[in-house]
Amino acid sequence: MAIGVFDSGVGGLSVAQKIRELLPHENLLYLADSLHAPYGEKSASFINERARIIVQFLIDKGARLIVVACNTATVSCIKELREQFNIPIVGVEPGVKTAVANSTSKVVGILATTQTLKSPAFTALATQYSKNVKVEVQACPGLVEQVESLLLNDANTQVLVQQYVQPLINKGADKIVLGCTHYVFLAPLIQQVAGPNIEIINTATPVAQEVVRRLSARGLASNNRELGSDAFFSSGELELAMRQIKILWGENVRVERIV
Repeated sequence: MAIGVFDSGVGGLSVAQKIRELLPHENLLYLADSLHAPYGEKSASFINERARIIVQFLIDKGARLIVVACNTATVSCIKELREQFNIPIVGVEPGVKTAVANSTSKVVGILATTQTLKSPAFTALATQYSKNVKVEVQACPGLVEQVESLLLNDANTQVLVQQYVQPLINKGADKIVLGCTHYVFLAPLIQQVAGPNIEIINTATPVAQEVVRRLSARGLASNNRELGSDAFFSSGELELAMRQIKILWGENVRVERIV
């Protein structure tokens, strides 16, 4: 039995790392749907169908809980996934609540993909928390592709980050929410552009804590005393996938190609 984690690509590794940190004895399955990344530019129906196929694949591999480690997939289809599958499914949402609660300037910025920002679920979330705080959103086309290409500090990446972060600073944001799991790997660059007085917020830790809570509530936590295993799958080009995961996960891994 295992915890299944998936994303449109390798961004969700940022969530999987926190899960591994909090749950060292659980087996992890991670699937990067890199062939179809980024989801942020795809239709909701396409994302829904890919997510359904992936969840079934992870269940067939032994997953007893699924983490949708992708903001776009979460807001696009987590409701449908929970209706289709009878196991706990944990999603990620931009950390708007935390940002709003702690904002001094009463302006919060959100960096996200185009599809996330267009979704009714995100609109409802932003509206819910924008009564006393102004929520400024910024679509970031191109950033997911830079992370997938491992160009984490490339000159073009720096230009894009500057282009997307600066308008939020100009509008007075004192908190910037990373509304895409890929962006966590660009956090140092985003912080550099934003400056030391701006807090960068990601949701990897709260998501991992929710996984711990769900496993405990369902009596699904492993009694294993040995360290859990990690298995990686990718729909993308295999050599690139192994390089991506080695760099972002921090060790040599074997990756299995899936379609």
